[in-house]
Amino acid sequence: MSIVIDNERGKKVAELLYNSFTTKGIHGRTDMPEDITPNSVIRGSLDHIFFITLTVSIDYQRDAPSLWESSRKTFDDPETRYLFDPKLLYDTPFRKIGEDMQKYKLSKKPQKDANIWRTVGVTFYKKWSGDPRNFLQDCNWNSPLILRRLRDDKHIYRGRQVSDYPYLRGPKIGPLWLRMLRDNVGITQLENLENVPIPVDIHIARATLATGIVRGQFRGRLDEVFEFIRKAWFESVKGLGIKNREMMALDVDEPLWHLSKYGCTNRDKTTGYCSLFNRCEVREFCIKGKVKIENSVVELET
Repeated sequence: MSIVIDNERGKKVAELLYNSFTTKGIHGRTDMPEDITPNSVIRGSLDHIFFITLTVSIDYQRDAPSLWESSRKTFDDPETRYLFDPKLLYDTPFRKIGEDMQKYKLSKKPQKDANIWRTVGVTFYKKWSGDPRNFLQDCNWNSPLILRRLRDDKHIYRGRQVSDYPYLRGPKIGPLWLRMLRDNVGITQLENLENVPIPVDIHIARATLATGIVRGQFRGRLDEVFEFIRKAWFESVKGLGIKNREMMALDVDEPLWHLSKYGCTNRDKTTGYCSLFNRCEVREFCIKGKVKIENSVVELET
């Protein structure tokens, strides 16, 4: 492994991407899949919190636009609306939950997704009076502590300890949940978000590698470079200011996601040639060379 983190390059890309995303967009897009609420949901309401929380808890190995669309359809259907009510999740047989999550393709892995969904919902019902804000408040709204509690809190099930928050506790989904609570739900009490790592998925990884902020020679599991990517964005945003505060790593999550999904996915995996180069907001930082990500394996020659 021979990997370099270029924080000066990262600083320029962060500023450029953020400014583009909040004005004209990245490749013309400023919307995220989770931005659209179900028809009857008021932004910031408890219904909205559960819509965001439960949906993001199964946001792994999924196409985000189709996942959130499936979730909205499930919420809008009176017959499946109960899936977003923690008490009704507690009262409903597991088999029915699994079946109803498949009606609009909300679940891709029926058993696993239903277990994640029900466990998270029931945890908030039994431990936090059916309101995730009670959990956040018990953590003093302290974001790093929230992430730690998501990882560590457990309960006894059939004689063994199991996580209170399966998958919501993960290194990608936990930070992603906090960002969505801030940006989508509008929860302003969250503190120390600057200490929350960027939620790295394949898109954040691809965009970071394609812009040369993390570069070098490497072949191996994709998650082995995740720590370099988290570190790169922690350091790169330091000293940058937005909206009367300092920029944080979470602020470049959405712009990077757009850059990859609507841009860097068009790169030639071996040469780095991109058919969208001339219209890309950060084309001056597009790095030549191999950035190949397939089946959770990355080949990097940049």
